[in-house]
Amino acid sequence: MPETEADTDLIDVIIHDHRRFEAVFVELESRAGDPAARKDLADHAIAEIVRHGVAEEQFVYPAARTRLPDGDEIVEHEIEEHAEAEEVMKELEGLEPEDPRFEPLLAQMIEDVRHHLDEEERHLLPRLREACDEEELQDLGFKVLAAKEFAPTRPHPHAPDTPPGNLILGPGIGFIDKIRDTLTHRDV
Repeated sequence: MPETEADTDLIDVIIHDHRRFEAVFVELESRAGDPAARKDLADHAIAEIVRHGVAEEQFVYPAARTRLPDGDEIVEHEIEEHAEAEEVMKELEGLEPEDPRFEPLLAQMIEDVRHHLDEEERHLLPRLREACDEEELQDLGFKVLAAKEFAPTRPHPHAPDTPPGNLILGPGIGFIDKIRDTLTHRDV
């Protein structure tokens, strides 16, 4: 959550998630813990990144398209970066930590996501802060938080990433992912 439970400012919600991702990345980069614990942490990071990305695609990017003069161009770039990261996460998700591809893919995922977070924080979020009034930012932040509750927890690189498809299919895919997570004892 952002600073307080009542604070749903979109920018604060997004940046709070970014800081949580960074903390997990630092822990993963330390290579501490046994391989199974590292795999669990990587799976947790993937689930949280996917939920965050789905919520952005449902609510943040449509706002950017309508509120920013170059919104379509920015959003297409952001969606492309999400798709690239999802491909890496999908491959990583299927690997055991002992697999020789695990560490390189994990490093690639971290690098890709960090690049994306940096671009969002330097270019997209400040412009959205200027373009939207406080009420709209609060409303969007609330919608992002709510969307994350029902979002998928696994990468689905070929699922729709724009409305209306993502709004219709996202919760259903999220429900199926949660069932899979329960059946496989995946802690997300």
